[in-house]
Amino acid sequence: MTTAAQEQETLDALMERLGRNALEAAAVLAQATSAAKDEALARAAEAIRAHTDEILAANEHDRAAARAAGLGAALLDRLTLDRARVEAMASGIESIVRLPDPVGTIAAQWQRPNGLRIQRVRVPLGVIGIIYESRPNVTSDAGALCVKSGNAVILRGGSESSQSNAAIHRCLAEGLRGAGLPPECIQLVPTTDRAAVGHMLAGMTAYLDVIVPRGGKSLVARVQKEARVPVIGHLEGNCHVYVDRDADVGMAAAIVLNAKMRRTGICGAAETLLIDRACVATHLDPVVRALLDAGCEVRGDQIVQAADARVRPASEDDWHTEYLEAIIAARVVDGVEGAIAHIARYGSAHTESIVTENQATAERFLQRVDSAIVLHNASTQFADGGEFGMGAEIGISTDRIHARGPVGVEQLTIYKYVVRGAGQVRP
Repeated sequence: MTTAAQEQETLDALMERLGRNALEAAAVLAQATSAAKDEALARAAEAIRAHTDEILAANEHDRAAARAAGLGAALLDRLTLDRARVEAMASGIESIVRLPDPVGTIAAQWQRPNGLRIQRVRVPLGVIGIIYESRPNVTSDAGALCVKSGNAVILRGGSESSQSNAAIHRCLAEGLRGAGLPPECIQLVPTTDRAAVGHMLAGMTAYLDVIVPRGGKSLVARVQKEARVPVIGHLEGNCHVYVDRDADVGMAAAIVLNAKMRRTGICGAAETLLIDRACVATHLDPVVRALLDAGCEVRGDQIVQAADARVRPASEDDWHTEYLEAIIAARVVDGVEGAIAHIARYGSAHTESIVTENQATAERFLQRVDSAIVLHNASTQFADGGEFGMGAEIGISTDRIHARGPVGVEQLTIYKYVVRGAGQVRP
């Protein structure tokens, strides 16, 4: 019989091996040519297409186990793959291939009076740990982004998608081998033991340079609390849409409806609707009615409740809440200044939108709202690296250091200073 101590020793040895392998692979990948990295990714995309049936069979195994465990409909949807979603993974990798390689890019250069020539050059972060839940496509997106940016990566997916993740990972490794790069550039933690997450957070400081969490609030909160290496991520997406007095009412209704209801479970979904007090008589009813008729529960202040009997009362907690379902909080504010004040108090610095035809008002909102993404006359659902033309993304960062907003290829690099001289010494 295996004792608990022996099991822990086995996990420790496994994570140590993954860390050593990642360091060695990172050293190779950092020097790899753009052509080699792109070939590896192109071959990985081909492998995903070639092994679609295998991936779908693995996914069905995961889905059957999830259904037996009573996983909710929203989580089951995130877990589910079909042929279109598998093709989207392959196409997503190919979109990353088409992106420029950030490694070696000279961000700035100048010469000092003493003749020293200084360059700020982009370089990989090193070894990245990514901890995620549910969505198997994160395996392909994250692996491809890390390879393109020259980083080795250790992936720890959720136990509910373990078979799907493993099938996708085999395709990524096949692509790396085909291009002559170490398959250890992308490693998948091959255990569902939850202790592996704790090990990545606190026991691999010698190997991991940064950790990126992608999942629910509890996962991200744990990572931010326990990690002993830097973290790139956001805790929650409490996103707002503000409808200004100068908004086109038809546009406002369409934007709010899309921002909330297109996909309610993503971090860019709107969670709070703010309406300018000056346009309550003309804008409130059409916007709120569009939400209610679409099946969205609206929780409003007294003025919003008066607009439609279906509106439920909002509590103080509602202004803080990221619902990730068909619920939205709604309140009337005193113009753009009221909207800015509400977002500053309750927002999570993720994504906010203003709907208005007044350019001066829009600029005030865009400049003064301190969130990672601010939009004018557009849905918050555009908070996505792919929609920004950045290819796939690992997630949206609300940090104020290093990466902010969509975390794509460029955001997975850092820089160093390269200084060239001709014998200069400092007096």
